[in-house]
Amino acid sequence: MNGTNVSNTILERLAGELTELTPEARKAATYVLENPRDVGVSTVREIAQAANVKPNTVVRMARQVGFEGYEDFREPFRDAIRNGAADFPDRARWLQDISKSGDLGGLYADMVRDVMTNIEETFASISTEDMKAAAEAIWDARRVFTLGVGVNNSVARNFTYLASTGMTEFHAIPSPGSTPVDDLAWADDNDILIAVTCKPYRSEVVEAVAIAKEQGMTIVALSDSPASPIIRMADHGFVVSVETPQFFPSSVSIITLLETLLSFVIAVASDEIPKRVETFHKRRHQLGLYYQEPS
Repeated sequence: MNGTNVSNTILERLAGELTELTPEARKAATYVLENPRDVGVSTVREIAQAANVKPNTVVRMARQVGFEGYEDFREPFRDAIRNGAADFPDRARWLQDISKSGDLGGLYADMVRDVMTNIEETFASISTEDMKAAAEAIWDARRVFTLGVGVNNSVARNFTYLASTGMTEFHAIPSPGSTPVDDLAWADDNDILIAVTCKPYRSEVVEAVAIAKEQGMTIVALSDSPASPIIRMADHGFVVSVETPQFFPSSVSIITLLETLLSFVIAVASDEIPKRVETFHKRRHQLGLYYQEPS
């Protein structure tokens, strides 16, 4: 969750209270959920200014989740490292500045650190039981639709491709020439939607999840904040850490989580799946799809 797992319980509680908060308090809570590292190093006035609310709104938000005030609320976050927010163009310019200064070794170290930290923080907030429950829902579904657009389109299609080596009813959407809502037109409570989007959230993904929910589909959502609209609509929601010094969100933890989720699906599936995978790859060898050194 943007660089800290110190206060997952507090953040989960805050996310659960979002719909009960006033619109102004919800703005403050959303800022905290998306920037938890800021809390430990910021005064109530700084958080209020960043969230564009009044300081007493931040205090009321803290009390809403069981604290006496902001200082009490801030205590669990004090060990977090502050991470200044930057939009994509700003980060791209920053990367060029690093290159001009010759400090690419620092960039290399930052990239490696963030990749490892993203994976650690993502899986620190997910239990085996959560993963198993989602996997069982996927295996029990009639059809599985995997939705990702933009940078997450290839991620969703890779997951679908890997699943197709042993299972047949996995479908990456949007399909060519279509839209996500069209692809889900005939889906119902026998089907499941796996949706991925991170800030800035793609409207077609949020819309598709809302429609899928109305049609009774089970929702598995991967996003970068407990306040994400698709996480809040999900039956199985997974918050992924996507921090990076780059100008785009990192996909590493998303890919790793989806690969782990697929391994759980195989683990809870019937005994025929290994045979299907074996048959799939045997056919590929027979068709000469795999390179072999000349004899």
